[in-house]
Amino acid sequence: MARETLRLTTTGSVDDGKSTLIGRLLFETKTIFEDQLLAIEKTSTRRGQSEVDLSLLLDGLAAEREQGITIDVAYRYFSTAKRRFIIADTPGHEQYTRNMITGASQAQLAIILIDASKGVQVQSRRHGFLLSLLRVPHLIVAINKMDKVDYSERVYQEIVDTYSHFSQKLSIQDIRYIPLSALKGDNVTTRSEAMPWYTGATLLHTLENVEVAADDNLIDFRFPVQYVMGHHNTQSQGMAATAALHPGDTFRGYAGQVASGQIRPGEAVAILPRGTRSRVRKVLTYDGPLAVAGAGTSVVLTLEDERDIGRGDMIVRPDNLPHSAQDIDAMLCWLGDAPMVPGRSYLLKHTTRTVKVRIEKLHYRIDVNTLGRVPSKGFALNEIGRVKLHTAAPLMFDAYASNRTTGSFILIDPDSAQTVAAGMIRGTVRDLTETPAEITPALWARRNTHQGAVIWMTGYSGAGKSTLAKALHQRLFDQHCQVVALDGDQLRQGLCKDLGFSAADRSENIRRAGEVARLFYLQGNLVICSFISPFLADRESVRALLPPEAMLEIYVDCDLNVCKQRDVKGLYRKALRGEIPDFTGVDSPYEPPLSPDLHLRSDQQSVEDCVNAILELLTQRQLLSL
Repeated sequence: MARETLRLTTTGSVDDGKSTLIGRLLFETKTIFEDQLLAIEKTSTRRGQSEVDLSLLLDGLAAEREQGITIDVAYRYFSTAKRRFIIADTPGHEQYTRNMITGASQAQLAIILIDASKGVQVQSRRHGFLLSLLRVPHLIVAINKMDKVDYSERVYQEIVDTYSHFSQKLSIQDIRYIPLSALKGDNVTTRSEAMPWYTGATLLHTLENVEVAADDNLIDFRFPVQYVMGHHNTQSQGMAATAALHPGDTFRGYAGQVASGQIRPGEAVAILPRGTRSRVRKVLTYDGPLAVAGAGTSVVLTLEDERDIGRGDMIVRPDNLPHSAQDIDAMLCWLGDAPMVPGRSYLLKHTTRTVKVRIEKLHYRIDVNTLGRVPSKGFALNEIGRVKLHTAAPLMFDAYASNRTTGSFILIDPDSAQTVAAGMIRGTVRDLTETPAEITPALWARRNTHQGAVIWMTGYSGAGKSTLAKALHQRLFDQHCQVVALDGDQLRQGLCKDLGFSAADRSENIRRAGEVARLFYLQGNLVICSFISPFLADRESVRALLPPEAMLEIYVDCDLNVCKQRDVKGLYRKALRGEIPDFTGVDSPYEPPLSPDLHLRSDQQSVEDCVNAILELLTQRQLLSL
């Protein structure tokens, strides 16, 4: 049986003994080579030290060796009969908070060292808050250098009482306290005879036995697509996925790492952001197929159907979807040397997806020493606070509290390509302002005997959207469905009367329409929307307001010359005379859907055939029972 791996990090104030403690663990578990031990023995002797300085095993940078401090993140690996360990030694200096966040971001357990001779310091509190913010589930407070205070139980208990009082403000549920001396080896791997009053476990015993399996998110399957693999590039990489292929067969797989949850062949999946559905055919690795893949496993998924999938898309279960939004509420830790510029565009990298983002609002900065909220107009290096972000395209995410992988992101300066911030998503901005309806869409569906949905028809003016919408409205009404129709012309006579036809006004027109459609959807309606909606980004912004399965994008396709010949409303003639500037199809482009849920040719199909096709789609998606 494979040994479980525990990822942990150590931190604390300067000179609290982090590197020494890790060096002691490496030494006691016989994970260092003899020549390494000889080298640090010589260095210790040259410095006039009576004890071997085990911290030298980790302090690899020249600057660290000269100053005797840690300023970078040093990763080391060791193992015992029970577990394998990946350990990060992170710096204690306040100016290196970004390094500490890097080391702790993936940790399952953290060790905060406190010098027994100094007691709880400001940095001890600061690091506790950061670990709480990063949702590290387990914390060990290692009260080090007990040999300096004659192994005093009183000193130990005072530190425990002080930190316990502080930690009540943190969201870490599992906090344990261990008195030790990393230099002498007390309570690191073996019990200390100098502290008979301590009856708890040693540090190594705790690391070997702390229960971390329950911390994994096994429910929410999330698979960010990193790379699309075809037959040609699997062959070039020697991929075992092609082993079962016969001459003439094709292969298309989606490579990535399972962020959370589990997946098995045969399971139904949804592909976001479009919400199309399929079923997993195989779960493949370099060595062959798997019966199940869990979090952290790098695999290639093949599907039963051909789907338009690319890097940055996310494969999930259709009945367990992440949030999708452009307005995001987040905690941000600023890591850039240059201060934040509110309102400026940055790049946001979230799983395998990178989008432009703007910092729209700073709610507050956190004083990490007092945990108080402070008004702020911007963040400097290592400052942390709450912000509102607006992304250029929707993100598929979970709250960081429930999923650390899909709930985290980094910001990148587009000019320097440097990482300038790390973020933890709290939720959508909408979650902060709205009270959930007591009558949910599920309750409406039970009463109406059909699901709510937004049926979004897009296409040129004159393509027949309004005609199809009216016919569909009547058919659904005749079937006793709760149905609402929203037409572009109707909204422009009232709600959107103040808008013109510029690109900005068109976007605002669709934004308002999307918000209205969403409100009707929340009350159980089938909402038929007929809008030119010429821009992909605008239609995607509407999709982001709704669960992926709740929006059906229908492309009412018609030859532009036919649309101009029909010109029932005379809009093309006015546009050609210059009376309507920026009119779609005349002097403004139309961006057709890349992967619509339904593609209708209204210049080749009858109205009845088109409506029947829509009703069939609603039935297939289990939104309607006929």
